[in-house]
Amino acid sequence: MIKLGPCRLIPSNLNNGDDGRLVFLKDVYDFQSLFYEKKIVKVQSNFINLPLIIAHKEKIKKGFREFTANLTYDINVYKTLFDQFDTEIKDEPVEIREAVQQAIIDTEGRKFMAYLDEKLEELENLVQNFSNDEHERHGFYFRKQLWNIILSSAFMKRTNIKPRGYAGDSEMMQMVYRNCYEGDTIFAKLMHKHPMEHPASQAVRSRRKLISSRLIDLKENHKINPDNPLRVLSVACGPGFEITDILQSPADIDRYHFTLLDQDPSALSEAQGIISQLEARFGKKIQAGYLNDSVRTMIAKRQIQENWGFFDYIYSMGLFDYLTPPAARAVIEKLYQLLSPGGEMIIGNFHIKNPSRCYMEYWCDWVLYYRDEEEFLELTSKLENCQARVFFENTGSQMFLHVRKEMPNN
Repeated sequence: MIKLGPCRLIPSNLNNGDDGRLVFLKDVYDFQSLFYEKKIVKVQSNFINLPLIIAHKEKIKKGFREFTANLTYDINVYKTLFDQFDTEIKDEPVEIREAVQQAIIDTEGRKFMAYLDEKLEELENLVQNFSNDEHERHGFYFRKQLWNIILSSAFMKRTNIKPRGYAGDSEMMQMVYRNCYEGDTIFAKLMHKHPMEHPASQAVRSRRKLISSRLIDLKENHKINPDNPLRVLSVACGPGFEITDILQSPADIDRYHFTLLDQDPSALSEAQGIISQLEARFGKKIQAGYLNDSVRTMIAKRQIQENWGFFDYIYSMGLFDYLTPPAARAVIEKLYQLLSPGGEMIIGNFHIKNPSRCYMEYWCDWVLYYRDEEEFLELTSKLENCQARVFFENTGSQMFLHVRKEMPNN
């Protein structure tokens, strides 16, 4: 028997067959949790940590508090002005509203985005000597103060709330690839578009092109097993948008065999959807396999070659941004075991001097594990018959580790 405390029945005025509603007098309960999850959850429990949260500001540096307060005030002034424009045109036809919104975005909106750039530079200077603990503490405070502003951006809302439990999910990647003004209001569109134009987002778009271009080039110069499809493994594949860039004709389909690995079932499901769309477009079956596996289980597998086979090309664009050195080394060594002689592997990792680092950590609550060139190359130090180098995409935000397994007697 569950005791929930005193309550009373309030008669219902609705003609829906209900006699009334049961209301508890001392505690308020989450009945969704009670009936469907068999958990007793008091709504008041949300207030338990309130004193700690309020006291959090005492550990925030005065200059940072002043900066955040001024920034919040300024942005809200901008928001009020942009919202006034939206109110004035809300009854106009859609075409008129969109044209007026775009005119405001192209003029005053771009000035607002330039203002955000200036304030971001100030923020970077303000926190440049913070310890990791100070970054975490001040970032939490910053987002608390700017929370409603952050939520106005579809992109930053998703990076902060993390509906799939992690940043960088496929929906976020689609937003970056689209690189559009998205949102219902002028202000929402601007807040969404601003991070899309930052170097980190440019790097994400660049790396997709880089991977696609390299695979197309290998297709034309495939010397490992020229009579067989190029066997490709994508690690932490997400939805595999780059495959749409690689397969441009029915003839391309015969030249590749894709294996897509991800720990997120939703990402693999989206990848299957993209493959199915391509098959429908070209009227031909694509050679593709799907592995729902995590880094931890992959490292633990002993006879991985027997289960997965060997690959001519292995790539991972975003996984290593979240791996510590021991885990990163273990993954690279395991992947190298799967690489055919003469095969190539390309691994992406954001550089320690990523210009968007402060933006990502303070605004987006998106923390990565950064490396420099030496640390990245060091991950390959125990690989045999290996040629390794590091190169950068155009913005300099992200570097790539290119590994080639030498052919026997070569």
